[in-house]
Amino acid sequence: MDDLSTTRELAAYIDASPSPFHAVAEVAERLDAAGYAELDPAAAWDELPDAGYIRRGGAIIAWSAPPDAPATTPFVLVGAHTDSPNLRIKARPDVGSVGWRQVGVEVYGGVLLNSWLDRDLGISGRVVLRDGDSTETRLLLVDRPLLRVAQLAIHLDRGANDGLKLDKQRHLTPIWGVGSVEQGDFATFVAHELGVSQDEILAWDLMTHDVTPSSLLGRDDELLAAPRIDNLCSVYCATDALLRSDERDPSSVRVFVAFDHEEVGSATSTGAGGPELRRILERLATARGGTRDDFHRAMSASYVVSADGAHATHPNWPERHEPSHHVAVNAGPVVKINANQRYASDAETIARFELACERAGVPVQRYVHRNDLPCGSTIGPITAANLGVPVVDVGVAQLSMHSAREMIGAHDPELMVSALAELLAT
Repeated sequence: MDDLSTTRELAAYIDASPSPFHAVAEVAERLDAAGYAELDPAAAWDELPDAGYIRRGGAIIAWSAPPDAPATTPFVLVGAHTDSPNLRIKARPDVGSVGWRQVGVEVYGGVLLNSWLDRDLGISGRVVLRDGDSTETRLLLVDRPLLRVAQLAIHLDRGANDGLKLDKQRHLTPIWGVGSVEQGDFATFVAHELGVSQDEILAWDLMTHDVTPSSLLGRDDELLAAPRIDNLCSVYCATDALLRSDERDPSSVRVFVAFDHEEVGSATSTGAGGPELRRILERLATARGGTRDDFHRAMSASYVVSADGAHATHPNWPERHEPSHHVAVNAGPVVKINANQRYASDAETIARFELACERAGVPVQRYVHRNDLPCGSTIGPITAANLGVPVVDVGVAQLSMHSAREMIGAHDPELMVSALAELLAT
């Protein structure tokens, strides 16, 4: 457990993935290097590669199948999501007040608002450009201090330390300069960064990110501090586990899916509530010569791991946690359980995951939420309902979930990868 190479690679992945679109591009690059073939979901799949993937926007689905696997071969899936709570750039962002030039933003997901104050922010995402009568989509990354949401001095709000109240509309608009506001100013900046003319820009999906790099933390480098740990940690671990399982001789069709829009409910074409995963799984069966009945037989024997962040017990607020289910960092994957199905785990799916951890020599923990606090959820219940497949919800223990900067144990990523690889390889 002294080897932190997995965690360092995770940190590099997080830093290179400030938006869901960059997160998908980084995964695709790694799959390409491993020999996976990218397929066009709109094209006919006459010759299906044993290892391949498709991507749409901020979502990606990858698979690896045993050679000549029959269409009834069950799927073992690991699901995660690429999006994180943040501040997203509005369609008409050029605003300002009392001599300050600002950029209008929209709050995305369940943001810990105070964590975005007084941070140096860059922007990232995708921009759609005019290309004759068609369009071209380009990724944009400005990874330098560009924006800042300035906090009000305590001299002007003596009660700030008694409970800071932030209005999402009025108090979170970042500053990026001084002077008068000019409409089109932000678009001009984006065009310059992309090396195009402003009239080529048709639309964008852009967002802010903290430009501080991920870093090991603590006296003995036992911790990792980084943005977007929820849920890029799971995306990275699942990708690594899929590639490691290729070195084994598995009997199932192994699938990794990273959805977008989990933080806002998943009800989109690239979210867990959409039809894309089921559509691709069916095509994987029929492209191997199977019938629709063969596909349903395969699904009936399949299994899903929903991988998302888990709450570590907070040392300053232990009373906010279920007292009989404390969770520690660097103590292995966390199985998340909720009787009201906010998590999809049940006795059978828990047992299967924990047996895989046992075979891998990985410790495992269990998390249950307090009865008197509302419980969050994941893609797990949504995927279970969409596919009709048993699901277990698991995650790496973390603090500061949904903050602009979060924290996990530095040894937990390797433990999670080992557990997922063992599960996928069986």
